[in-house]
Amino acid sequence: MGRERRLRGLDRLSERLVSVLLITFALVACRSEAPGAGDRSAVPAPGQELADAGSLTIVTLFQWKEVNDEAAALYQRGKYAQAEVMATRAIQLAERAFGPKALQTATSLNNLGTLLNRLGRYVEAEPLLLRSLRIREERLGMDHPLVGICLHNLALLLEDQARYPEAEAAIRRALAIAERASGAGQPDLALRLNVLASILRKRKRNADAEPLYLRALEIQEKAFGSEHPDVAISLNNLASYYNEQGQFDKAEPLYRRALEVWEVALGPDHPRLAASFGAIGDVFLQRGRLLEAEVLFKRALAIDQRISGPDHPDVATDLNNLGFLFLLQSRLEEAEEYLLLALAIRDKTLGPAHPDLLGTLTPLALVYRKTGRAQKAERLEQRAAAIRASGR
Repeated sequence: MGRERRLRGLDRLSERLVSVLLITFALVACRSEAPGAGDRSAVPAPGQELADAGSLTIVTLFQWKEVNDEAAALYQRGKYAQAEVMATRAIQLAERAFGPKALQTATSLNNLGTLLNRLGRYVEAEPLLLRSLRIREERLGMDHPLVGICLHNLALLLEDQARYPEAEAAIRRALAIAERASGAGQPDLALRLNVLASILRKRKRNADAEPLYLRALEIQEKAFGSEHPDVAISLNNLASYYNEQGQFDKAEPLYRRALEVWEVALGPDHPRLAASFGAIGDVFLQRGRLLEAEVLFKRALAIDQRISGPDHPDVATDLNNLGFLFLLQSRLEEAEEYLLLALAIRDKTLGPAHPDLLGTLTPLALVYRKTGRAQKAERLEQRAAAIRASGR
């Protein structure tokens, strides 16, 4: 899923962008925090962070801004390794120049935490996002738009970790802040509606999710027109919902619209394109168009491995999709190879009891059954049953 992407069983092959993939990587200027692509939160009054500059020269402030801007630009282009270097440098510069509880420090912490979450490094990301949230709450109050940005990103992290009640509480609070700050028709509200809908689906409340997706899409099309990358996020998320419901005739054209927008806006080698390829491949797989699905799954895998590295959760999703596809084609040796690779990544990045592991454990157990290895199959089936019983 989403930021946007995650499997929860044999019937859920490639739901990759239910979560917003690029929610907040805020560009920072003298006026507290300017919105970045993917998050259009309300901008506070100018001068707020300048209050933390003390006797420092304006040159120092702009040095810090330049580093943040470069980190954000690299993130937008999917160059995550370089973005991490710059985002880490921004924190060091902010703490040294402005202090550990300065608003500039909070912004830089938020940026690096968001990036690490995108890279699947959840344990490292959480304390950064929580620290940023605490600074902003203390300095700006509980209902400030910048607090809403922190809550938004924290909700995404909690969702990725299958901590759904906590994630829902965080995004509902962020949603309320956006409604008070910007009104009911603003783009930042649409992004948060997408996240809430994703979380509700994972909590098996599908009927509540569709109207949120439709409302988000309506807000964004009115604000930006039909060819904007943020509109593509809502198109992709709504398509994912229809795909999950088996409404493939509705899902495929929405997926294709989103892909066309992203190809123009982002170029041919961006993680969002990988997510789109995987999503459309899932529709093909559900419709029995297996050769077409394989081509798209392999394109997604190549992009994710190149951009995000070999151990990223999105790479695990791509491997898992291919493994299941090979299982359907009775290419059992290849199926086992890909599913084992996917399982190793998910164990490493998600932990041994995450619900997403069900989408790997179940088909891998079936491979073992088909190849006469009943004991191995039983061990995986028992592990899957324990995850289901945990109710996560």
